[in-house]
Amino acid sequence: MAPAAILALDQGTTSSRAVVFEFDDGRLGRSLGDARREFACTYPRPGWVEQDPMEVWRSQHEAAEAALAASGVAPTSIVGLGLTNQRETVVLWDRATGVPVAPAIVWQDRRTSGRTDRLRRDGREAWLIERTGLPCDPYFSASKIQWLLEHVPDAADRAARGELAVGTIDAWLLWNLTEGRTHATDVSNASRTQLWNLHTRSWDESLCELFGVPMGLLPEVVPSAGEAGRCRLFGGDVPILGVIGDQQSALAGQGCSVPGESKTTYGTGCFLLVQTGERVVPSGSRLLTTAAWQVGEQAMRYALEGSVFMGGALIQWLRDGLGIIEKSSEVGPLAATVEDSAGVVMVPAFTGLGAPHWDAEARGSVFGLTRGATRAHVARAALEGIAAQVADVLEAATVDLRDAELPAISRVRVDGGAAACDELMQLQADLLGLPVERPADLETTVRGAAAMVCLALGGAELADEATVERRFDPQRDDAWRSSMRDRWRDAVATTRSWAERSLEGESHGSTAGA
Repeated sequence: MAPAAILALDQGTTSSRAVVFEFDDGRLGRSLGDARREFACTYPRPGWVEQDPMEVWRSQHEAAEAALAASGVAPTSIVGLGLTNQRETVVLWDRATGVPVAPAIVWQDRRTSGRTDRLRRDGREAWLIERTGLPCDPYFSASKIQWLLEHVPDAADRAARGELAVGTIDAWLLWNLTEGRTHATDVSNASRTQLWNLHTRSWDESLCELFGVPMGLLPEVVPSAGEAGRCRLFGGDVPILGVIGDQQSALAGQGCSVPGESKTTYGTGCFLLVQTGERVVPSGSRLLTTAAWQVGEQAMRYALEGSVFMGGALIQWLRDGLGIIEKSSEVGPLAATVEDSAGVVMVPAFTGLGAPHWDAEARGSVFGLTRGATRAHVARAALEGIAAQVADVLEAATVDLRDAELPAISRVRVDGGAAACDELMQLQADLLGLPVERPADLETTVRGAAAMVCLALGGAELADEATVERRFDPQRDDAWRSSMRDRWRDAVATTRSWAERSLEGESHGSTAGA
């Protein structure tokens, strides 16, 4: 008898990956084959980030075919397909043809910051947070959908007539995987749109009205583990049994099944998630309250999240933008050639600041440059900037967990591509004063998608906790940590103040010009 297997798809911000996992006796086993395909983002204007939805789909389809070929597993032996995806990114397409009517607006895109700022000034933020767990920020999908409906010719009228469909990347891939038979999203992705009510666990008419989004445009919301459709593209008739947003998927992939357990992913951005069980825990520290996952008709699981927009993307910028490294893997060894950053501080607010600041207008800054500063100092300052942002969100999470009487974070489980950098992980442990545990397999996101399939097939619990490959213990004292944190806070405050003055100058200039 041919061995059973699970096909897991991981659609990220810059690449699409597929892994075929062994499935034996109800448990997730080793990888039998995997493949990855990269694709491009475009930046048509400052603050805008777009993708070609068809290129996203093609890259994921090609990766799946290549992974199946590499595994040697027959499509008829695939017992289920799991899908995880970059969140908040929005696609608008024609229901009849399946053709997108505009580029996808990526989660990093800041074009709607003006309208989210207006909502905040109008006093709507507390109302939004109470319903959705999300503050006023262009990060989330609702204002992106609103922008598309207002700027794509005839989109609003066509949407009102039911001719268009909208969704985050999971919904777009589900549509294509099922050849247009399924228009659905799961609870974890729905909770990132700012149109889904955490308490009623459904699309909210008042939220849709606020953003001008017809409810008929939206996908059906389904559990993260359970049949969402069937895929016949790879030579079999495979049930799609798992759909989950990438950061919630990494939480599952790390085996964080108990309230208070957390993980931090170092991908394009950095994302700290703490499981809060069946409780919707409001944040007094400007973190996000979000759905984690739902298995069938079981109770929803929730999480607190701190979202940082620039993580591994900052290292890519050092490579592609500044050209001070040729490969991303060189950044750690380069930074290690100096004892410290020689006073250089980098605030990576290239696409605004995420939690806990939520400043969409902030932009990247570098402070403390002298004639003695070298590319090694800049590389070290970049790693320190990534680690400092994560320290911000962990401090905020610590306060929220204490207020909710949930266990404190005693260790930091990490994953994602940038977590391979030893120097970054040691800096992170030093800044947090906590041990950092790195698993042998950094790709826990795709494993989480496969874990949802296991749960849908009757598994009693999540996959076992990831095997630790290396533990980084703090090597610095409290005085060093306090000094570094104070210096970072000063740099963030200066960055935000500069952004405010810049906006005021632009406003005065446009008024004078009128």
